[in-house]
Amino acid sequence: MTITKQDELDGLKAVGRIVANTMQAMARAMEPGMTTRELDEIGRAMLEAEGAVSAPRSTYGFPGTTCISVNEEVAHGIPGERRIEAGDLVNIDVSASKDGYFADTGATFRVAPTPPALDRLCRDGRRAMQIGIAQVGSGKPLAGIGKAIGHFAAGRGYTLIRNLASHGIGRALHEDPGEIATWPTRGDRRRIGKGLVLTVEPFLSMGGMWATDGADGWTLYSEPRAAVVQYEHTVVATDRGAIIVTQPG
Repeated sequence: MTITKQDELDGLKAVGRIVANTMQAMARAMEPGMTTRELDEIGRAMLEAEGAVSAPRSTYGFPGTTCISVNEEVAHGIPGERRIEAGDLVNIDVSASKDGYFADTGATFRVAPTPPALDRLCRDGRRAMQIGIAQVGSGKPLAGIGKAIGHFAAGRGYTLIRNLASHGIGRALHEDPGEIATWPTRGDRRRIGKGLVLTVEPFLSMGGMWATDGADGWTLYSEPRAAVVQYEHTVVATDRGAIIVTQPG
């Protein structure tokens, strides 16, 4: 999607606020002993109250409202009977549509107490996303996002999951440009058009390189096994940089 009118930006900001508020409310409610299904139910109720529709459920038939991935799960974790425990890393990914507009956000949260290395991983994961967002602007190279994130990750001794990419969004959950690398690549000559709507969502890891399929057909795991965090915003490219539309409020 390419934004050309103010009402399009307003529509994106509206659904962006909904998914951001939903994710934050789920994170605040999370506590040891709660199942991921109970956490997902909080998200379902909030989206329904706002008149928004779960994007993974409506688009792909995902068996949950939100994606909740714990520890060894990288992404697309199905809410169920798994109980959240102290020391867990829990990724909450919320995407939804309203009035024809789609937005997507995610973050990894710590369930205290967690070791200092995981605290650092989370801080650096958020920073990696911010560094990627800083590369978004009219006329800039799409590959600049992954180049900047990769430089940061390598300097801190991290790896990046290299088969889970950022993507275009706006009128559908996934649209052109279909794969936007959040790791260094060669040969990608694409430029960011003014008004382009996209996600920025690096998966920063302490050794993981790839996301592999699990037995349930949805949940993805790191290969090799290692801690992974993901942070994600939906943004719009402008002449002055990126507008983040997935802001709570």
